[in-house]
This record gives sequence, C-alpha cells and structure tokens, in this order.
Amino acid sequence: MMIILGFVITIGCVLGGFMAMGGHLDVLFQPFELVIIGGAGLGGFIMANPIKVVKDSGKALGEAFKFAVPKDREYLDILGVLYSLMRDLRTKPRNEIEAHIDNPEESSIFQSAPTVLKNKQLTVFICDYVRLIIIGNARSHEIEALMDEELETMLADRLKPYHAITAMGDSFPAIGIVAAVLGVIKAMGKINESPEVLGGLIGAALVGTMLGIVLSYCVCNPLTSQIKIVRTKQHRLYTIVKQTLIAYMNGSVPQVALEYGRKTIGNSDRPSIDAVEQEMMNPGGESKAA
Repeated sequence: MMIILGFVITIGCVLGGFMAMGGHLDVLFQPFELVIIGGAGLGGFIMANPIKVVKDSGKALGEAFKFAVPKDREYLDILGVLYSLMRDLRTKPRNEIEAHIDNPEESSIFQSAPTVLKNKQLTVFICDYVRLIIIGNARSHEIEALMDEELETMLADRLKPYHAITAMGDSFPAIGIVAAVLGVIKAMGKINESPEVLGGLIGAALVGTMLGIVLSYCVCNPLTSQIKIVRTKQHRLYTIVKQTLIAYMNGSVPQVALEYGRKTIGNSDRPSIDAVEQEMMNPGGESKAA
C-alpha cells in the first residue's frame, strides 16, 4: 500500500508540475520509448541473472508490495518452539527430542507454531542445530561459527534480487539516453520538415531521457529499498534461533536463553516480555484459539 501511495504521489507531482508549467501530457505519451527502455533493461536483467534469481526477484517484488515482514505471531511462534525444544532437551531423553526434529510435521511442538512449520527453510535450520546439540560433541563457539557462516550465505542468497534489480535500475538512465539518441536519429531523417514537426520529434526523443531517470530513481530505487527491508527482517528469524540456542549451549536456562533471542528483534517489532511468558505457558495459544 505504501509503495502504491508513494508512486501515485511521485507521478502526480511530476505530471502535475509539468502541466502547471504549461506542458501538454500528450507530448509525454511515447509508448515506443518505454518499450525501448523497459525492454532493454529487462533483457539485460535476464542475461545477467540465472533463472532462479529472476523468479525470486518476482517473489521479492510481491513481498515488497505486501510488506511481508514477520508479525508478532511469527516472533512468538518461533520463541515458543525454541523454548519447548530447550525445555525438552533438559528434561527428556534423546529419542523423544529426535522424534520432534526428525519429523517436525508430526511434532506437537512444531504443530503448535504453524507459522514456523510453514517456513520450511526455518524449520530445517532449527532442526539441524538442535540435532547438533543432541550429539553433544560440538562446542558452542564452533556451532556459533558454523551458524554465522550459514546465516551470511543465506542472507546473500536472499538479497540477490535486491542486487539484480538495483543493477537494472542503475542502467535505465543510460538506456534512456539510447532511446533519446534513436529519437534524434529519427528526427534527423526528417530534417526538411517544418520547425513545428521537427520540434515535436526532438521533444519526443527527449522523453526517453526523462523516462530512464524516472524509472531508475523513482521506481526501481524505492522498490529495491523495500525489498532489502523486507528480506532483512525475514532473515531476523534465523538470528533469533542462533542467539537463543548459543545462549542455551553456554549454560543459560531456557527462559534466559529466550531473552537473548528476543533482544535481537528491533524495538518496534519486539514482543513484550509478558507476551513471551504467556507463549511459554501456552505455546501457539492464539493460533489454537483461532
């Protein structure tokens, strides 16, 4: 919604200012200039990126428009899952814990947190490191180093659409110049026409430069900024898992280890201590009630 609102304000101000100066909107209607710029940019985007990144870019744009960042329920679900697993690690035999992490779809712990179970990558991440804790041979600093390496790789993968679309946006001003030059070439082919005709052709050519700049700085840049915000916030869920499990491995009781994870959440998104305590007493309470 905010993207659409911002786009309407931007285009409204650009076109409104142009009209206020006495400009005519029909001069700006140059669909073939847009085909040249958009087509060249899209073609370069496809050439520069593997198909997986191209598809993920479409998904990232959808997430940006919906602002698909984790909500309170998702934070509480993951904290509830971690608390239940750490509690069972302290009180139950190994085979019972393995039943949860070997088959999370059938686990009562994961079933109480549907937002975690829905996120397959996050579920696998949790199960893999709980399994390492069960084995008992790895030390906490070794696990932390392994987590850091994996988190860095995961974040780099998640931000590939951001870098890919940013590169495409950066190319639009130059492609706009190409479109303008082509328009000037067309105008030079009619050099014998009247000044009115020639002026219209040159004006149409210059629209290409304007479109390239607008597409770059008023469309692509805001979209990529939103993609980065959304993907970084989604990645925060994995940092919560890391900080919580490392604190547990270093000797913290589950309640305290959970606070290590909660503190990695930004102030504006962080659930209250009371909400986390309620989640520990009744995991997935809200989702069950729903």
